[in-house]
Amino acid sequence: MFLSLPSSSSSLFRLCLLLFLLHSPPVAAGDPIFSFCGSGNYSANSNYEVNLDILLPTLANDASLSSTGFSNLSISQKPNPAYGLALCRGDINTSLCLSCLNTSNHAIVRLCPYKVEAVVWYDLCLLRHSSQDSLATTEESEEKLTWNGNDITTDVVPLFKNQLNELLSTITHWAAYNTTRKFATGEVNFTTDIRTIYGLVQCTPDLGAGPCQQCLREIIQLLLTGVGLKQGGRVLRVQCNFRYELYKFYDGASTLRLGSPTPGNPAREKGNKKNATDIVLKIAIPLVSSSLLISITCICFWTRWKSAKNLPLDEEDNLEEITHSESLLLDLSVLRAATANFAEENKLGVGGFGAVYKGILPNRQECAVKRLSTTSRQGLAELKNELVLVAHLRHKNLVRLLGVCLEEQEKLLAYEYVPNRSLDTILFDPVKREQLNWERRHKIIRGIARGLLYLHEDSQLRIIHRDLKAGNILLDADMNPKISDFGLARLFGGDQSQSFTTRVVGTFGYMPPEYVMHGQFSIKSDVYSYGVLVLEILTGRKNSGSSNSESGRYLLADIWEQWNKGTVLEILDSCLGSHCPTTEVLRCIQIGLLCVQEDPSDRPNMSTVVMLLYSDSASIQAPSRPAFCTRQSVMDSYAHANEFNLRGGIHNQYLDRLITVSLNEMSVTEFEPR
Repeated sequence: MFLSLPSSSSSLFRLCLLLFLLHSPPVAAGDPIFSFCGSGNYSANSNYEVNLDILLPTLANDASLSSTGFSNLSISQKPNPAYGLALCRGDINTSLCLSCLNTSNHAIVRLCPYKVEAVVWYDLCLLRHSSQDSLATTEESEEKLTWNGNDITTDVVPLFKNQLNELLSTITHWAAYNTTRKFATGEVNFTTDIRTIYGLVQCTPDLGAGPCQQCLREIIQLLLTGVGLKQGGRVLRVQCNFRYELYKFYDGASTLRLGSPTPGNPAREKGNKKNATDIVLKIAIPLVSSSLLISITCICFWTRWKSAKNLPLDEEDNLEEITHSESLLLDLSVLRAATANFAEENKLGVGGFGAVYKGILPNRQECAVKRLSTTSRQGLAELKNELVLVAHLRHKNLVRLLGVCLEEQEKLLAYEYVPNRSLDTILFDPVKREQLNWERRHKIIRGIARGLLYLHEDSQLRIIHRDLKAGNILLDADMNPKISDFGLARLFGGDQSQSFTTRVVGTFGYMPPEYVMHGQFSIKSDVYSYGVLVLEILTGRKNSGSSNSESGRYLLADIWEQWNKGTVLEILDSCLGSHCPTTEVLRCIQIGLLCVQEDPSDRPNMSTVVMLLYSDSASIQAPSRPAFCTRQSVMDSYAHANEFNLRGGIHNQYLDRLITVSLNEMSVTEFEPR
């Protein structure tokens, strides 16, 4: 916005403007420090665009006038409502807040044109809009990590780490429980030459105290464990954000100064003797604490090393690598107490590499503890893989890792507890499947797609899951899907699109032909598994194991035949009844068939799948023949050959062509081609 001034006042204006720029925080300009554009689109002059044109300036105005610098509202004067959220940093004034958000209004349209979901972050403000009323539980995929490239010098690392953790923990608790703005700043000295760490934390004010604290702890851990100790860093997430530096980057006095009796008001000096005592204590206490911490760490490391002495050399090396790669270690005694010493009544089920138990941690949080078999050499490799990958993933459609335990030959992973267990326990149960009406099934199909999109394109890592199936989809209390079990997942580099393996792993019925026959896998392998899963969700039938239709053919063959006849609705799960929306159902069937096409290049990527699921107006191509649908004898031979193998039989021509699958839907990974 530009102001027209009389010529007589131009000199005074220039002088005032210069002083303002020298003494004020920078106003947002140019590109934001972070932007995120969703996959769905809206059309020009559509109802959504009309609502958005009203929403964005209203958000800016409301947030700038609010005492919390926050606004969360929707505009739905016509169909296709637009939902929005605006947040200004807690230390800036009304004019800077309004200026930043006005800049954001232009940037969000410019950077994410015609996107129904978008978010932009400037240093001073955040702006987000969406077509979905889900702003209070926004996706963790919309987050950004940045850090200072300079490391902390070795001589002050223990003290710096101790002081930084104390600072961030203190201001996190203060912001969550002591303010309506959910905002706090703080500072603490960490060296004898009085160098200072400055920190800032903020949540959206509509977030409760507990969720705010949890959100901040997650992103702080995400940065410090994933990046390590740097001279500065920040994580931006829609619900919460934090930053720390070795210089003061925020305006005004700090909310908290560690060691002071009251926030922002240090105690007055009371004589040279007291000052000298304070300095000695400030130096001595952290040093003693650091020495004690180092001693305890050494003792713990020695204990773990001693317990690992009997492991084979390669497994011992793996154990050390796991220990050093993450800081999520839990004591065995804690998990034993949580699960009543792995009592049978707490067992939730048995997976590919061991049993899973329900537990309650000391903080009263429910968890699911995966206990890998102590006799499985393969299990440690899968645990290592899962730990390294999942610890860096944050998305509402991925199960969250809480910790790991590697003591006394035990290999344990603790996850968030998901009360409705896995999708297969409901979908393929003749009674429980009635809980899955069309709305829930559609939500599950969409949620799995968003989780896969995050793994393939939106996370810091590019990950191929390789074992996507109904048994690895967990359902929370609201039937939201969460992808689990990353033991077989593979990490891809920047531009890498595919890879080969001499050992095929996975579950029968979910693996694409190029993987089964040639060991070739890519993101399109997961797309194939997703397509099978979609068709299973729609029909309530398994595609794995033995054939289960009257015609004796597998699910994909039945659906393909009915699709060509124009009678595909007849194969839907009878529990859906006749009231589900035909257009949506047919669209999902077509998407599923596109995903299971024989040629990987014909299958869509997950960004296209998500766009097709969320945009009814997007055109969708006709699918070609699914893989395996005309190869019944070959499929049966695979099944029988693998069944022989599991019972101690010998190799045959199909096993020699890289077949290592499972009939009971446990992931198996033992055979290699001769």
